Amino acid sequence: MKKFRKVLDGLTTSSPGGTIGSPSCGSAAGTPTSAPTPKDIDIQETLVAENFQLCKTVRHGFPYQPTALAFDPVQKILAIGSRTGGVRILGRPGVDCYCQHESGAAVLQLQFLINEGALVSACADDTLHLWNLRQRRPAVLHSLKFNRERITFCHLPFQSKWLYVGTERGNTHIVNIESFVLSGYVIMWNKAIELSTKTHPGPVVHLSDSPKDEGKLLIGFESGTVVQWDLRGKKADFRIYYDEAIHSVSWHHEGKQFMCSHSDGSLTLWNLRNTTKPFQVTFPHGKIQKDGRKESCKPILKVEYKTSRNSEPFVVFSGGLSYDKAGRRPTLTIMHGKAITVLEMDYPIVEFMVLCDTPYNNEVQEPYAVVVLLEKDLIVVDLTQSNFPVFENPYPMDVHESPVTCTAYFADCPPDIIPILYSIGAKHKKTGYSQKEWPISGGTWTLGSHTYPEIIITGHADGSIKFWDASAITLQMLYKLKTSKVFEKPKPGEGRAADLVEEDPFAVQMVSWCPQSRIFCVVGISAHIILYRFSKYDANTQIVSLDVRLQCESDDVITPSENENNPCFPEPGSHSPQPHHQYPASPSSGTPEGNKDSIPCLKVKDRVVRVPPGYQAELVIQLLWVDGEPPQQITTLDINSAYGLLAFGNCSGLVVVDYLQKTILLCMSTLDLYGAADPYQRLTRSPRRNRQSTSELCMRGLSNFYSDSKKRIRTSYQSLTELSDNQQSIDMERSKSPTSVHYPTSLHNDPRVLPEPVASLRASHCSPVYYLLDNDHVNGHCTSPTSQPSAGKPRVPMGPEGPRLTRRGPGRPPFRKAQSAACMEISLPVSHTEGYASRRAMLQQFHGVTMYSHDEHHTQSPYCWSERESRENSFSRSRSSSVSSIDRDTKEAITTLQFGESYGRKTDALPTPCLWVGTSLGVVVVIPMSIPTEQEERMEEPVTIGPSGVVLLLKGSVLRFGFLDCMGGLIQSPHEVWRDLNAPEDPDRPRRRKLINFSPSSSQDTCGEGHLAVVCSERQAKVFLMPSQSCLFVHNITESSFVLRADVVSVCNSVCLACFCANGHIMTLSLPSLRPLVNVNYLPLTDMRIARTFCFTNGGQALYLSSPTEIQRITYSQEMCDNLQEMLGELFTPIETPEAQNRGFLKGFFGGNAHTFDREELFGEAAAGKGSRSLAQHIPGQGGMEGMKVAASGVVGDLARARIALDERGQRLGELEDRTALMMTSADTFSKHAHELMLKCKDKKWYQF
Repeated sequence: MKKFRKVLDGLTTSSPGGTIGSPSCGSAAGTPTSAPTPKDIDIQETLVAENFQLCKTVRHGFPYQPTALAFDPVQKILAIGSRTGGVRILGRPGVDCYCQHESGAAVLQLQFLINEGALVSACADDTLHLWNLRQRRPAVLHSLKFNRERITFCHLPFQSKWLYVGTERGNTHIVNIESFVLSGYVIMWNKAIELSTKTHPGPVVHLSDSPKDEGKLLIGFESGTVVQWDLRGKKADFRIYYDEAIHSVSWHHEGKQFMCSHSDGSLTLWNLRNTTKPFQVTFPHGKIQKDGRKESCKPILKVEYKTSRNSEPFVVFSGGLSYDKAGRRPTLTIMHGKAITVLEMDYPIVEFMVLCDTPYNNEVQEPYAVVVLLEKDLIVVDLTQSNFPVFENPYPMDVHESPVTCTAYFADCPPDIIPILYSIGAKHKKTGYSQKEWPISGGTWTLGSHTYPEIIITGHADGSIKFWDASAITLQMLYKLKTSKVFEKPKPGEGRAADLVEEDPFAVQMVSWCPQSRIFCVVGISAHIILYRFSKYDANTQIVSLDVRLQCESDDVITPSENENNPCFPEPGSHSPQPHHQYPASPSSGTPEGNKDSIPCLKVKDRVVRVPPGYQAELVIQLLWVDGEPPQQITTLDINSAYGLLAFGNCSGLVVVDYLQKTILLCMSTLDLYGAADPYQRLTRSPRRNRQSTSELCMRGLSNFYSDSKKRIRTSYQSLTELSDNQQSIDMERSKSPTSVHYPTSLHNDPRVLPEPVASLRASHCSPVYYLLDNDHVNGHCTSPTSQPSAGKPRVPMGPEGPRLTRRGPGRPPFRKAQSAACMEISLPVSHTEGYASRRAMLQQFHGVTMYSHDEHHTQSPYCWSERESRENSFSRSRSSSVSSIDRDTKEAITTLQFGESYGRKTDALPTPCLWVGTSLGVVVVIPMSIPTEQEERMEEPVTIGPSGVVLLLKGSVLRFGFLDCMGGLIQSPHEVWRDLNAPEDPDRPRRRKLINFSPSSSQDTCGEGHLAVVCSERQAKVFLMPSQSCLFVHNITESSFVLRADVVSVCNSVCLACFCANGHIMTLSLPSLRPLVNVNYLPLTDMRIARTFCFTNGGQALYLSSPTEIQRITYSQEMCDNLQEMLGELFTPIETPEAQNRGFLKGFFGGNAHTFDREELFGEAAAGKGSRSLAQHIPGQGGMEGMKVAASGVVGDLARARIALDERGQRLGELEDRTALMMTSADTFSKHAHELMLKCKDKKWYQF
């Protein structure tokens, strides 16, 4: 029989257009109704492979691990380099471009070719790159790889095509920017210093040309030596030797003085007239001590010396604080005349740059702002005001203000939701910013024609929620919500606070949002759920709290006497929505000596609170501690505003809550959901171990668990990269599934921590729940969730020491610390692959990972699995539709939930409200419900939940449900139209609930015609016809990997199933035939952050957290890729270069400068010869004109090139015309003066002159 069923599965897989149904897909007895049969389903699919193309669209957030900074003062664009080889180029809001070096080497330095539309980057692999910015997606034109010397500093003079490159050996090379080849002109270190010098001067740390004479090059060496090199004479004009190491040098604009910053915290000012000693030495932050000595100070890493016409010069530097002031934050100091202003920063300063009006270094600089690049922020300080305020940053640089723990992406939102969120969020904006416009205003950007409302929601470790306007590939924060305000702050010394020491107890684990009804649900790390309603009015409200006891013993039958001793909930029948905290943290239950029981992890505010307009908390649901065991984290959640219901589950069971009546409708274990329809044979095992060790573990407090993981997870960015750098850990993590049964190891490999047996479910209800009688499912009698399972399936014998379901894997902490998505741990699932006896075998086969036991290697990575754990948490079973037996200690978690109009049984003629439940063992259960339709009845009459109906099977954990009508259209879930409950009452227009797509009142033509159910798991996807439960199509998505994320999305006026696999593949399947459309190996899953934050949305878009601080948006739609060029901003705009200051009539007329010189004459091949080929290798780049991809198609590319050529030609003609007009004006002036002089001197005699 098993072989026959496997053959059927293979037939349906190989012939997607077939209509073969799998006999095992439907388990309910009964005959089908007159609903469509599989032969009647004929849907014309419109999607083809040509509709899909994968490409990155835009990256938002702060550049992760920044290293370099550059600014173009004419184009007014900013570039930021990072340690991972990325370059972000920013202009006006909307102009935001991300480039990536293929090598991934850290960016050491960036240099703009000012007003030329190009950028030079120097990387840690000793390679120079030239980027073309005259296209919307910059590309590398040339690269130059140094082989024998390491690059330390670069300098490109304004309007020069020769780049000076300093190296670690102390040599200075010269590169032609146009051809990107080395010149034969080299300044060797031994020629730059005196012959009598016995020591090497060190690496080159500074290069700059003299403002007074471009033929003089100032070279600064790390040891403290400064040399001015005469480029024409090829000799040193002067040499300066100073005792302290040099970090930076800055010229006065007249070229007569320069300032150096040193490692001892001093600034030295040097005059070219006397270079034997510094003209001035200052220690800005070094005070004179009592013994007359100066305080030792930290190095001044950079200094900039800028002059102003109407005020004293500005001296801006970073560092230099005294060592004795420990704990002080990093500072930027601004010295303006005698006034010294110290600006404290929140993060270390990576680089800063003073912005000036002129690009010429020999003119008065007139500084107006300072751009400060911090480790985790970008700040611009206004220098034109005496209090130095900062500019309000228009870019979304604060995505990581608190580590991101979850994301959600909503495309094509209701158009009114963005303005109202913005209006409410604007009331809470910070003040005190500079009133001037943002100075980085380069580039052009226009709102494209293919835009629609999009919203991104991010959840954070501190419990905050941020709503972002993501329309038109931009990102702007709309509204911020703090979930921690719902709870009381734990008081120091309080019993509960002492035990539940948690770094981030409010961290957001997942969110659920209904844009139509504006109902918002937040799931927290402390096993809590908060339900919010939106209101434009403030209100005084008292938050209702419901406590759920979901972790109990399966063999403990609840009796009336037991209920009296341990009151879990109010008596059945009490519908009053009253807040209740049944279990205060008393000394007996909140101290290590007592046994924690029936207390939540957090305490909800039990008083009336004033809430501002926006999202207002209405209901808080918390899972309780049970017998000293903390609650399990919630794995899935769904909310339906039309039904007024909320469902959530974890690895203990399922809970359904009526949030309108504030009651709990259903609370039962996953095992009890099946009733008599359990598809598996559960085997018994030996009695449980002693649970004392785990109880002691819980009583120790969470701080012991995370004492050394704090830096890795929350505060240390360096350690976050270490997680990714551990290849063994990466390979193991790739095989993890975030939706399977959770068995994480503890972050400490503590041999004392033993695996913890578990209790089963003790359920009681807050409201009456009527279980309908159905002989097919419950054998003719009413089944309660706490009653004994019916006969026919082997069950565990009941007894005080009977075997129980395993609640946690070995060493699992009470509940995980709030991890940022940068290193979110994803639990390894049990084996889902046929033919492998354990997860160990599967990992060794697919990834080549050697597994270590804790007994042999106590110091291994905390992500390694022990042999004991592998044995206990692994099982093997056939993933065909046949019935299998499962080891009793395998935990079955609820992995996905969805409300919708469906059919609970084959005999149903009309759809009814149902809850679809998916589990980690690939089981799908459909629970029918009866919900009153009238508003008055809905608030008073109880919701009726029937016994479990349909039971379907898939391979792997169930991830996603989707519903299609018989025409192939996506069926939207029923929802309620938003109404403001706090708005003033209008007698003429009473507020009533308005429901959309609610079946009893629905006018849908397909109401009685059945529908298609799309079910996707980690391994395969199936399409079922309801109510007949026939399996129409099956597709095995992957065998060697597993699906991390799957969604049914709308693309090109049709629907498809989009999947993201752990091996980095993104694929789409047509619906309903599950025909593969596209399968692209997008990115390898090297970081669990991607798995935790990847999400699809409609319109062919998706996003994920590419780094702890950045959100990467991608598209898999061909239409979106075609329109992307129109949506991106232009980095380069034709701007005339500012004229240099007038240096007198004759100099201006002849365009002469006594100190200009022809660099081509010195550095060109004719004069200096060719550079050494062995020293540097030229690598042609892939970049070129805009639209290189389109250029291959012919005419379009030619037109693009012609348009750019015309633009450039027009720009040159304009410049030529301006220069011609200037020359004509000068000529007229000269002629006029000459004529006047002639008339004046015409009649004079020779002796009169």
